[in-house]
Amino acid sequence: MKNLVCLIAAGLSLSACTTGINSSVSTDNVQQIVTQYPVEVAMTNLYTQPFSDILHTSITNEEIVLDIKVTPKGSTVFNNESVQSAEVVSSVKTNGQIITELVGVNYFTVDPLVFKGSTDNLGQYWIASQIAEIPKLAKVGESSTYVNETVYSNSTKDDKIATHTQTWSLSQASHNTAWLCIDTSENLLLDNDPNGAASNCYKINPQGDILDSKLTVTYRTESGLRTMDYVSK
Repeated sequence: MKNLVCLIAAGLSLSACTTGINSSVSTDNVQQIVTQYPVEVAMTNLYTQPFSDILHTSITNEEIVLDIKVTPKGSTVFNNESVQSAEVVSSVKTNGQIITELVGVNYFTVDPLVFKGSTDNLGQYWIASQIAEIPKLAKVGESSTYVNETVYSNSTKDDKIATHTQTWSLSQASHNTAWLCIDTSENLLLDNDPNGAASNCYKINPQGDILDSKLTVTYRTESGLRTMDYVSK
């Protein structure tokens, strides 16, 4: 379960409401399909506004609950740079009891949104290198790898333990909403990462507001790839 929470933190560490600019294709006289959404605004909202969600899955008929809370923490200094910060608390529960909990802090700048890295209560130190701009507006079907992330065992940065990529993608959810997904790769230092990969998805509207979320974890087993889906109820 600790591995799962670490992947969730990775996905969150690398994703003010404004009016979105929409390009629409009319399908009838009642509804228009919105095909463009403000990706940068949505990602900024994830860390500059309070956010929480409770997701559910089942493992061998046992319900697992994932409780996620994001709390903006304001200005600070990370890796010798002035940044904004947001705390992410990810708790995995079963039968009302916390199995494991990860508390992380994400660091970023805004206008434009650039991710800088994160820290967590395990002592790990994540350095993000943003290799592509996050678009102010993107079309459904578009995607881009935008962050390379290096994970160290502590803040001395002497012991590199993982590298990941972060990729955003946009898919249609309804005629006027879309799923903005942030995919975290497996640990690229390993030939076979037992922790797997994670996809954190957020349903957004044309203004970039976060309406819903879901999580898919993909991991390897002896019989091949398996997926675990966490959804809101």
